[in-house]
Amino acid sequence: MVSLFSQSVFHGALSPPCLCCVKQKDQFDNLEKHTQWGIDVLEKYIKFVKERTEIELSYAKQLRNLSKKYQPKKNSKEEEEYRYTSTRAFLATLNEMNDYAGQHEVISENMTSLITGELTRYVQELKQERKSHFHDGRKAQQHIETCWKQLEASKRRFERDCKEADRAQQYFEKMDADINVTKADVEKARQQAQLRHQMAEDSKAEYSSTLQKFNSEQHDHYYTHIPSIFQKIQEMEERRIVRIGESMRTFAEVDRQVIPIIGKCLDEITKAAESVDHKNDSQLVIEAFKSGFEPPGDIEFEDFTQPMKRTVSESSLSNSRAEGKYEPKFGGKSKGKLWPFIKKNKSPKQQKEPLSHRFNEFMTSKPKIHCFRSLKRGLSLKLGAGPEDFSNLPPEQRRKKLQQKVDELNKDIQKELDQRDALTKMKDVYIKNPQMGDAASVDHRLAELGQNIEKLRIEVQKFEGWLAEVEGRLPARSEQSRRQSGLYEAQHSPAVNSCAQDRESPDGSYTEEQSQETEMKVPATDFDDEFDDEEPLPTIGTCKALYTFEGQNEGTISVAEGEMLYVIEEDKGDGWTRIRRNEDEEGYVPTSYVEVYLDKNAKGAMTYI
Repeated sequence: MVSLFSQSVFHGALSPPCLCCVKQKDQFDNLEKHTQWGIDVLEKYIKFVKERTEIELSYAKQLRNLSKKYQPKKNSKEEEEYRYTSTRAFLATLNEMNDYAGQHEVISENMTSLITGELTRYVQELKQERKSHFHDGRKAQQHIETCWKQLEASKRRFERDCKEADRAQQYFEKMDADINVTKADVEKARQQAQLRHQMAEDSKAEYSSTLQKFNSEQHDHYYTHIPSIFQKIQEMEERRIVRIGESMRTFAEVDRQVIPIIGKCLDEITKAAESVDHKNDSQLVIEAFKSGFEPPGDIEFEDFTQPMKRTVSESSLSNSRAEGKYEPKFGGKSKGKLWPFIKKNKSPKQQKEPLSHRFNEFMTSKPKIHCFRSLKRGLSLKLGAGPEDFSNLPPEQRRKKLQQKVDELNKDIQKELDQRDALTKMKDVYIKNPQMGDAASVDHRLAELGQNIEKLRIEVQKFEGWLAEVEGRLPARSEQSRRQSGLYEAQHSPAVNSCAQDRESPDGSYTEEQSQETEMKVPATDFDDEFDDEEPLPTIGTCKALYTFEGQNEGTISVAEGEMLYVIEEDKGDGWTRIRRNEDEEGYVPTSYVEVYLDKNAKGAMTYI
C-alpha cells in the first residue's frame, strides 16, 4: 500500500534524477514542518489541561475554605444555634459543599493522571520517533545522491575515453595513409588507437554497470525506502491525531463521571432545605425562652377621693397573684406591697416626694438594712456571672439550667468511674503479674478519683435539691396558675437569717412564709414616717440613655434612648443606677443602659431646667 505522503514523490520520478532529489528534499522539509506543528498543537493542549486542573484545584480549595469558615466553632454559642432546622439545613449545605469541592479535586486528579501525564510521555516518544524517521529519510536521500554522482562520473569518463579512442583511430588512419611515415610510427599509432579503444570499452562496461546499479538503487529508493519512511511518518501523524481526539473525549468523560455524585450533593442540599420546619423552630424558641411566668392580673381602681387609707387590696399589685401566696408582714399588719418602701397616700406635698428617696433612707436605716439590701440585690439584672443555683433566672429557664448542670455532673462522674474501673483492672493485673508493674503505684490515683467522685456526687445532690425545689414549686404542665410577672421577680435573693428568712417564690420573686420565724417585726408607722420625712438627694452628675428601658416594676423608671437625666446615686455593685428626671420622677435603671457623666465638683443639688 502506497503512502499518501509519498504520492508527491512519484511525480518527480519521471523527471531527471537531480530534479527529483530536489523535489524530494522539499517534501521532507514540508513534512518536517507539519509534524512539528502537530507536536506544538499537542503541547498546547497539554498546557490547556494543566491550567484547567489548576483552576479545579483552586476552586475546590476556595470551596473548602468557604465551608470551613462558616462551620460552627466548638464550645461556642453557635453550636446551640444549630438545634434549629434552618441552621441544621445550613450545616448540611456546608458539608455537602465540602463534598462538592472534593469532586472538583477528583476532576483535577483524573485529568492530571489520564491526560496531562499520558500526553506528556507520548510527546516525548513522538519526538524521538519523528527524529528517527526523518533521520532515515535524509540518509536514504544522501545515498541516492551519492549513487547519482557515481553514475555521472562514470558517464563522463566513458564519454572522454570514447572521444580519445576516436582521436587515436583518426591519427592512426592518417599515419597509415602517409607514405612518408615509417612503419614504426604507423605501428605505434595503431597500438595507441587499440589502447584507446580498449579503454573506451572498459569505460563503457563500467558506465553500464554503474547505470544498472543506479537504476536499481533509484527504484528501491522511490518505490521502497522513501514510501516506507513516508508511511511511518503518516502513521505517526495519524496516531497523534487519534491520541489528541481520545484525550478530548477523556476530558469530557472525567467531568461526566462526577456529575452523578455532584447531583447527589445537590439533592442532599435540596433535601436539607425541605427539612426546614418553621413551626418546629418557633417551638424551640418558645421552649428556650419560656419563663414560666403568667401575665399580670388587672390592676384595681384606686379611689383617691376617699380620705381613708388605702387598704391592702386597693394599693397592692399582689392581689392578682396566685392564691395561697403569703405577703410579708411588718409589725403584725398585712402589707400587700411587693416592695416595703412603697409609700401610702399622703398629702399632696408628701406625694411629690420621690419614692426613691424614701427607699434610700430605708436602705441605710438599721436594723432593716441587711434585709432590704438583699431585696435590692434581687432587683439586679445580674448582667455578669449569675448565682450558682441560677436563681436569677425565671423558673422554667432555671429548671432547664439545673437539669443541664445535673446531666453534666453525671457525665463527669461516669468518666471518673470509668477511669477508676480501668485503674482497678490495671491494679489487679499488676497484683497477678508483678513483673508488669507495681500495684501500689496506682493507689494514689485511685484515692484521687475516689475524692473527685465524692465531690461530684455532693455537687449532684446539691443541684438535684435545687432542681427538686423548683420542680416542686412549678405547677403541672396542664395547669394554668396565675402568677404575677416582673423583672425583679425573676431575680433571686439569698436567704438572710437576720431578717425574717426571706425566700424565693416559684417564679423567683421575693416572698415570706407566714410563720412566726419569718415575720418582720417592723412597726408600720415607723416605716412610713422614715420615708415621708426624707429630703431629696442631691444630683452627682448626668447620664445619657444608651437604650430604651421600660421601667414596669416598682422602684424603676422608664427612659428613652438618647434621653439626658440626672444621676443621684451611683451603682453600688448591684448593676443599678439611681437617676432623676424631675422632682417627681426618679428611680433605678440598669447601669449598662446608661452612660454616666459624674460631676466631681458638684456639692449640692443641681437646678432643674
